[in-house]
Amino acid sequence: MQSSEETTTTKAADIAPPAATADAAPGNGAAGEAEAKPKRTLSVSDAAVQAIRAQLAKRGTPEGAIRVGIRGGGCSGFSYVIEFDDKPPRSGDLVLEFAEQDKATVRVFCDKKSILYLGGSVLDWEKTLMYQGFKFKNPHEATRCGCGHSFTVA
Repeated sequence: MQSSEETTTTKAADIAPPAATADAAPGNGAAGEAEAKPKRTLSVSDAAVQAIRAQLAKRGTPEGAIRVGIRGGGCSGFSYVIEFDDKPPRSGDLVLEFAEQDKATVRVFCDKKSILYLGGSVLDWEKTLMYQGFKFKNPHEATRCGCGHSFTVA
């Protein structure tokens, strides 16, 4: 759904199926055309939502949000960016909201340029003996560096 500021807001229920896209709307042409368009949304796992909620509460800003995106640089060309954002979403941002009863709503923002490279990705929270943190499962990645924070695209 679009607001007057062109900010795209997607509720958790709207993105549950991985095949859902912000571009695929009824009456936008044949089904083949909708499938040919790049995915303009990303998914956030339940574990990541819980981790975001915990980090925002620990920080003392449960009404804040997490901004995800990419920047040029790193050992492989692009680097993932995950940072706190206490401001309202920017015009054109993809806004994902995850609400649970009696818990703070988790919001994830992604700018319109980053979604070109993150579309169809899943933001997950991973906890192992060697690593604890957010991890992108990105279908656009061609290669990833050893540290796992930078990548190249196909």
